[in-house]
Amino acid sequence: MAPFVEVCRYKPVSPLTLSSLSSCPCRSTPRKSLILPHFYSKLRFFDSKSVSCSRFSGISVNRRVITSVVRVESDHLGDDSNSKEEHERDQELQNVEEDLSLDQQEQKSRSQFKKRVVFGLGIGLSVGGVVLAGGWVFTVALAAAVLLSAREYFELVRSKGIAQGMTPPPRYLSRVCSVICALMPILTLYFGHIDISVTSAAFVVAMALLLQRGNPRFSQLSSTMFGLFYCGYLPCFWVKLRCGLTSPVLNAGIGRSWPVLLGGQAHWTVGLVAVLISFCGIIASDTFAFLGGKAFGKTPLISISPKKTWEGALAGLVGCILITILLSKSLSWPQSLFSAIAFGILNFFGSVFGDLTESMIKRDAGVKDSGSLIPGHGGILDRVDSYIFTGALAYSFVRLHGV
Repeated sequence: MAPFVEVCRYKPVSPLTLSSLSSCPCRSTPRKSLILPHFYSKLRFFDSKSVSCSRFSGISVNRRVITSVVRVESDHLGDDSNSKEEHERDQELQNVEEDLSLDQQEQKSRSQFKKRVVFGLGIGLSVGGVVLAGGWVFTVALAAAVLLSAREYFELVRSKGIAQGMTPPPRYLSRVCSVICALMPILTLYFGHIDISVTSAAFVVAMALLLQRGNPRFSQLSSTMFGLFYCGYLPCFWVKLRCGLTSPVLNAGIGRSWPVLLGGQAHWTVGLVAVLISFCGIIASDTFAFLGGKAFGKTPLISISPKKTWEGALAGLVGCILITILLSKSLSWPQSLFSAIAFGILNFFGSVFGDLTESMIKRDAGVKDSGSLIPGHGGILDRVDSYIFTGALAYSFVRLHGV
C-alpha cells in the first residue's frame, strides 16, 4: 500500500487537493488541482518538516511527498497492465524464436540435401569410371575403400556404446586388421582366391589376442573375426566378379560402339555388366525406398532402423527390379526376363541386409554415422554398407547362372 504522511492533526475542511495542500501566504502556486483517490481523504497526514505555516488553515506539503505518493499509486495501479504487457511480449518473443528455429532447420536440411546430391553425383561418376577401368584401378580403389571402412568399423567397436557391454580388441590389433582387410582385394586379384590368406590371417590374429597381456575375452575375438569377414573377405567378391569373369557379353549394343583403344567389344565382359547392373540396382533401391518412404511410409519395417518402412522397402524392390530389367535389355545380360527379375530381387535383399547390419552396429555404438569423411553422407561405411553382402550374392548368381 502507498505510504501516507500525516501533515496535520486537524481535519482538512475542503477536499484534499494539490492547491489546498500547497497553499501558503508566503508562496504563490498555480491554481491547478490534483484530486487524489477517495481513500486518501480519510487519512491523516503528518510531517512537521512539511508544514510551512501553522497559523493558517491551509496546509503546505513538500512537492516531493505528493509526487512520491502519486508515483507509488500509479505504479500500483499499473502493475496488472504491465504484467500483461510483459507476458504478451514474452509470448511474442517465443513465437519469433520458434519461427527462427524452424527457418534454421529448413535451411540446414536444404543445405544437407544439396551436399548429398553434389557429393553423391561426384562419387557416382568416380565409381563409374573406376568400374569401367577395371583391373588394378578397380582393385586399388576398392582396397582404399576397404581400409577406411575397416578403420571406421573398429572405431565403432571401440566406441562407448559397444565397449560398455564388451571388451574391444586392442588398438594396435585393430589397425593391423584394417591393413589385412585392405590387402585382401589385392591378393584376390593376384592369386584369384584368398582362402588360404584369410585362414592364415585369422589364425595370426587369434593367436595375438590369446597371447596378449591381461585377461583375453571372447568378445575381442568375435568382434575382430567378424571385422575380417565383414570388411575384408566379403568385398573381395567384387574383385572376383569384375576381374575374374572375363567372358564377353554377346550382342551388347554398347560393346559394338565401344572404342578399340579402350578395349573394344571384348572390354564388355559378363563381370563388368554384372557389376554395373548391381551398382545401379542398389542405387535405384536406395532412391526409390527413400522417395516411397517419404510419400507413403507409415508402417515401420524394423526397430533397428526406425525410419525405414514397409512401403519404402516395397518401392525400393520395385525400383531395383525395373532398373535391372531395363539394363538387362540394353546390355543383353541376363538373357531371360525371369533371370533379370531374380537378379534384381537378389541385389535388393543384399542391399537391405547390408544396410540393416550396419544400422545394428551403429545403434549399439550409440552414433548416427560411422564417420564424417563425406559431407552430407557420413563415413565410408555408411556409403558402402549396401554393397558388402551384395557382391557375394551377385557373384554366386552369375556362377550359378552358367558363366
